[in-house]
Amino acid sequence: MGTALLMVLLAAGACEENAVFRADFDEDKALGRWSGAAGTLAAGHDGTRSLVIRNEDAGGSAMRWAGVGVERMADKLITLSAVVKAENVGEPPNPWNGIKVMLVLETEEGKQYPQLDLATGTFDWTPAMRPIRVPRGVVSAQLSVGLERATGAAWFDNLEIRLGRPHAGGQRAPIRFKGHNQPRLRGVMNGPRFDDADLRELALEWQANQVRWQLNWTPMKKAEAWAQDLDAYDRWLDEALLECDKALDACEKYGLNVLVDLHTPPGGRAEGGVCRMFRDEQYQDKLLGVWRRIAARYAGRDVVYAYDLLNEPVEGCVAQGPCTWRELATRATQAIRAIDPGKPVVFEPGPWGGPEGFDGTLPLDVGRVIYSFHMYKPHAFTHQGVHGTPVGLAYPGVINGVRWDRERLRDTMRPAIDFQREFNVHIYVGEFSAIRWAPDNSAYRYLRDVIDLFEEYGWDWSYHAFREWDGWSVEHGPDPDNHEPTSTDRQRLLRHWFSKNHQGRP
Repeated sequence: MGTALLMVLLAAGACEENAVFRADFDEDKALGRWSGAAGTLAAGHDGTRSLVIRNEDAGGSAMRWAGVGVERMADKLITLSAVVKAENVGEPPNPWNGIKVMLVLETEEGKQYPQLDLATGTFDWTPAMRPIRVPRGVVSAQLSVGLERATGAAWFDNLEIRLGRPHAGGQRAPIRFKGHNQPRLRGVMNGPRFDDADLRELALEWQANQVRWQLNWTPMKKAEAWAQDLDAYDRWLDEALLECDKALDACEKYGLNVLVDLHTPPGGRAEGGVCRMFRDEQYQDKLLGVWRRIAARYAGRDVVYAYDLLNEPVEGCVAQGPCTWRELATRATQAIRAIDPGKPVVFEPGPWGGPEGFDGTLPLDVGRVIYSFHMYKPHAFTHQGVHGTPVGLAYPGVINGVRWDRERLRDTMRPAIDFQREFNVHIYVGEFSAIRWAPDNSAYRYLRDVIDLFEEYGWDWSYHAFREWDGWSVEHGPDPDNHEPTSTDRQRLLRHWFSKNHQGRP
């Protein structure tokens, strides 16, 4: 048997072994394992058969569902995938309605509903996939497909659940690249307004050794729309870089290492936080131009140890023409390196830079990359009282029906832990925090536990934020109406860890 044929057969065998569920609707009695009356068999992808489901009731649903065995999936990373076609699918009332390819996971703590992110309207056969980390306490699973609160027709083919990441590949680095020569970087988010006295105190009294400097157009909500005007974006960036220039000079003087963070994306964000650059290619071109401009401005400045390519990217359904975030990040890195060879970059996965994003990505196709995530989970606790959300949630404790403690935090960060181990990369936590009025000194206990975990895994980190909005301030107490600085356990905690830093630039 030829080597090439043997490799194909081995790969097919490995794929078969990893498959937990498959449905291509080609076999006889293809609908025998599916419950529900919706849908019929029709022509499928690549000349095969598929399931087509139509819905004429905008307020109702037309669905089919099938049971999925959970024995092999429990506490594993799986990939849910399908090939889908649509015709005249109307806009649903909520983002989670519409065309459904959804896995319903029943756990001891309740149900979870991970699903594929699918567009509306009319489109030809389109592959879609999503990584899902199945809880260890999963009791049962069900795959549901159809149309929910949206009219039109949808075709489904090649439904599959398999073990592992959505994409094969990714090179394991022979040496873990940190991006600096310090034992550890421990610091804060800062900016976008420069204050020399603040940076001096941060470095010389608090003993932080790193700053994530935000190029952040404020107020952020309004800037999400303003950033569509690229001339206005340039005018904002002109001012932001002047502030950054001053910050770099001061950080150079005081021995602070700086990560320059592009916090406001060209084009801003649309509904659901989706960056418009993944719907309109002109904004991706602008991102590349912005990084060429910044790289040229700061080339050779050692105080800038790396560039954070984009804060909390959200892709949604990428339109025809624009690149995926991983592809665009690779291009942005190459644009920077053409001007400032070897400059490290920081890559945050989507959506929103959360740890779960590492399940759905691979390392970039370039070297000297630091991989980053933001830690605010559980959001109901860390952001309680923000924008009128409920308050009174304590940590550790039961939050939205789930017991949260240090081990639950570790499980939440498991995608980053596994990504580091699998690919031998360095992890940097670019943001983390807890609102200061969390009851009974809960914010302190939360920060203590997450920092202990960061330290256990050897990660760099920066607290959000230093002398920005006082809701996140470790220099303010638990009373939201008291805006006078005071000594807190949270401040002492940060300064304890900062005291372990070694001053000096990479």
